[in-house]
Amino acid sequence: MSRPTRRAFLEKSLLAAAAAASAPYASALGAPRRRRQVPPSEVIRIGVIGVRGRGRGHIGEFKNLPGCQVAALCDVDEGVIGPARKSVPEAKYYRDLRQMLDDESIDAVSIATPNHWHSLATIWAVQAGKHVYVEKPVSHNVFEGRQVVAAAAKYGKIVQHGTQARSAPATKDAMEWLRGGGLGAVKLAMGLCYKRRESIGKVEGPQKPPATCDYDLWTGPAELQPLMRQNLHYDWHWVFNTGNGDIGNQGVHQMDIARWGLGVETHPRRVASCGGRLGYVDDGNTPNAQVVWLDYGDKEIVFEVRGLATDPYRGTGIGVVFFGERGTLVSASYEKVQAFDHDGAVIATFEGDASHGQNFLDAVRAGDPGKLTAPILGGHLSSAMGHLGNISHLLGEESALAAVEDPFGGSAAANEAFAGFRAHLAANGLDPAQCRIRRGPALTFDAAAERFTGERAEAANRLLTREYRAPFLLPEI
Repeated sequence: MSRPTRRAFLEKSLLAAAAAASAPYASALGAPRRRRQVPPSEVIRIGVIGVRGRGRGHIGEFKNLPGCQVAALCDVDEGVIGPARKSVPEAKYYRDLRQMLDDESIDAVSIATPNHWHSLATIWAVQAGKHVYVEKPVSHNVFEGRQVVAAAAKYGKIVQHGTQARSAPATKDAMEWLRGGGLGAVKLAMGLCYKRRESIGKVEGPQKPPATCDYDLWTGPAELQPLMRQNLHYDWHWVFNTGNGDIGNQGVHQMDIARWGLGVETHPRRVASCGGRLGYVDDGNTPNAQVVWLDYGDKEIVFEVRGLATDPYRGTGIGVVFFGERGTLVSASYEKVQAFDHDGAVIATFEGDASHGQNFLDAVRAGDPGKLTAPILGGHLSSAMGHLGNISHLLGEESALAAVEDPFGGSAAANEAFAGFRAHLAANGLDPAQCRIRRGPALTFDAAAERFTGERAEAANRLLTREYRAPFLLPEI
């Protein structure tokens, strides 16, 4: 049977969306309301969507910022809302985000749901007249990230991406210094996510979701699958149906800084991945060990995920290292960045932190997206870096680690990173002759069209989007 074209798929989705218009809370799916600008003297009322983990951080930040009130909370699992409601007892509680979006007293929302909800929740929110702070990654795939960018522009709403380093004076000053020639020419950045991740375990069959959770609503636009892991919450990161692995989790922050420092404001022209889920057998299917090469022509970014035990690199395990003519710049934290000469002596230090949430509120109050430190287009570009790397991974062929040499062609930096990656796996007791990894193809990407070209393009382009299920259909913008 022939596979439907993307246009046919979108037309089918639009017809289904029209049919869903009579469903409860359909106003969030239909024409947006015209909302007033928030006068400087008025409090900005914000609703937080997803309050189990990162969302509680949003609550803590926003409720302590002047001129802001956390007025509503939303989570599909009533079993996890206790700490959030205790923190802001006066806030309304909604189980369904569509009901929150229908609340005309809410000016803005912050979104800290699982990744697969980020884009749809953002689009529905701006259609309902809300401004949005959305956690990284802005999207679960490349296509929906572009739709978020289009929706923010079409509906004239402030949409901030949760790459908090963009508001930190230390990182901002360091990137300005670097791009101003502080280290001379800089052509290479290495991003690191050396973050120990234990096995999530392996179950024998489908598990029951928590009784307190609406699992259908939790799944939303993703494929409705049986729960095949011990924990519903957080471990969704390690399943492609809902998450993107650590390259699309922690890695978005570091890839964003790498792209920022190199001054690349586009997608890579080529991408390749090597790695796998290694060191244990569990119910996850995203890589916990991965090297991704992103080729921007005269500049390149190499990103590495290590979920097994490892030593830091250049003094950091979660960070970015820029290699310049006169030394290196190491971003080991958002609030302190240091530059070193080739002998290892410190030549510059940048310090200072600031509230990313405050920057969002300032832009909302001014009605000016130009005030955002992390506008949504940049969030889309940085989120897509991980998506593209994972597409190469998913199209890869399995091979014994010992049989793979210089998998990244002419990139000396990426091949050197892979050599270190091989040594890291051996140090964790993995036999190179027995260890099986996926060697992904080097895919060519048309940045302007956001489509793959050349060899394997057809298969790769199918992975730029997903099938959405009614009524959680992605609107065409």
